[in-house]
Amino acid sequence: MKLNEELDPKGSRGNVYDRVGGLSFFTDLVDKFYELIKDDFLLRPMYPEDLNPGKQHLAGFLAQYWGGPIEYTLLRGHPRLRMRHSSFNIGKMERDSWVMHMLIALDSMSISLDDKHVLKEYFESTATLLINNNNRNT
Repeated sequence: MKLNEELDPKGSRGNVYDRVGGLSFFTDLVDKFYELIKDDFLLRPMYPEDLNPGKQHLAGFLAQYWGGPIEYTLLRGHPRLRMRHSSFNIGKMERDSWVMHMLIALDSMSISLDDKHVLKEYFESTATLLINNNNRNT
């Protein structure tokens, strides 16, 4: 069972993708997130000079994950989040910084508190999953 089916088993409210406004919501969220990343001394070095491809990938991934079209998988294959992030040194500080920026971006969006809560839990747990350096305090 998919996460969005667990939240709304009868489908009466649609999936998260539909409830928050579709691809435009995720594009706006990611744009706001990347505005914060641009000035982050810890995270910015992990990103390429041109942020636009990453923005498109993240927005597409999130849209698909939350019930939108499967374009991300058609273009990029299986998400394989841990594999795609394995070359980056991700400790607790990197995780916390990433989550902080994403939650600030999310808090600026106009969606229901229920949907905001579900998205926050996802971002926090997924970012924790990507930690690959538990010994790093920086």
